[in-house]
Amino acid sequence: MVIDFHGHYTSEPASFLHFRKQQIEALRDPSKTPPDLEIDIDEVKQKLECAQLRLQRDRGTDLTIFSPKASAMGHHIGDAAASVAWTRICNDMIHSVCKLYPKNFIGVCQLPQSPGVPPENCIPELERCVNELGFIGCNLNPDPSGGYWKEPPLTDHWWYPLYEKMVELDVPAMAHVTATCNPAFHTTGSHYINGDTTVFMQFLTSNLFKDFPTLKFIIPHGGGATPYHWGRYRGIAQDMKLPLLKDLLLNNVYFDTCVYHQPGIDLLSKVIPADNILFASEMVGVVKGIDPETGNYDDDTKRYIDSSTLLSAEDKEKIFSKNALKVFGRLAAQIEHQSQASTQ
Repeated sequence: MVIDFHGHYTSEPASFLHFRKQQIEALRDPSKTPPDLEIDIDEVKQKLECAQLRLQRDRGTDLTIFSPKASAMGHHIGDAAASVAWTRICNDMIHSVCKLYPKNFIGVCQLPQSPGVPPENCIPELERCVNELGFIGCNLNPDPSGGYWKEPPLTDHWWYPLYEKMVELDVPAMAHVTATCNPAFHTTGSHYINGDTTVFMQFLTSNLFKDFPTLKFIIPHGGGATPYHWGRYRGIAQDMKLPLLKDLLLNNVYFDTCVYHQPGIDLLSKVIPADNILFASEMVGVVKGIDPETGNYDDDTKRYIDSSTLLSAEDKEKIFSKNALKVFGRLAAQIEHQSQASTQ
């Protein structure tokens, strides 16, 4: 089984996008508050068939762990109430997709974060998504301010109530920023990678995993700059009299394969143990074109794992499925549950 851990709903129906536009306009002018969202299920199916479902078949993947579009989470837009309303709609859309295609998609939720609002505000929605919708994890934004980094680091006690609930529910988090409103950063080219790298450094300089030994995080996009600068981080840890990175972090922190060329994947797999890499493509995402050097789609990341001469067959099996089943404690049961539902 090939499990694509990092998938976002980027083929939304037009009515969904229009609703969000109206919702944002209503923040300035309440008279523009949109009516209740109505979704054309046929359009949902048609768009998925032309995008994620077609690529699953073409590229040989079986299951996508699916979450709302990261750049559209928009935690810096509006207030906490607006974030809660939008988040519930996004998560309900993911649940609808999982019900339509229970063998193809399993849900991970967006959280209703808002600048300055304590993370425990997210707990009711996390509980709803896990306990009622069958979701197996969450996406946690380390920077709800949208590029200005106004919140405490993820290792601060400010976040601990949410972590306590994550541990109780046995769900990991992908540390994933949303779009930036800071003009100094390109959303996907720099802000995303900044976020990934920043989170790793926060983890390195903290006692978070002493306080939460079973808490699990995935750092997406190959870990940002982390693999390339592993020697730097290892040296910083050594100068700080900290344990080796493998002992300090690798029981709790994982990386994905959203790295869009073979040399990048090769570097990732040389530096990071195969036990800590999860297969992911983020297909129909930021990088959708064809690599002129190979003639293949950049985001066909399965091709890079298949072609690797550095990874053993056992390593590839861990990356394609075993690690996801290890990190997502609820995944195996949810696969079984959705498989049974699809036959009823």
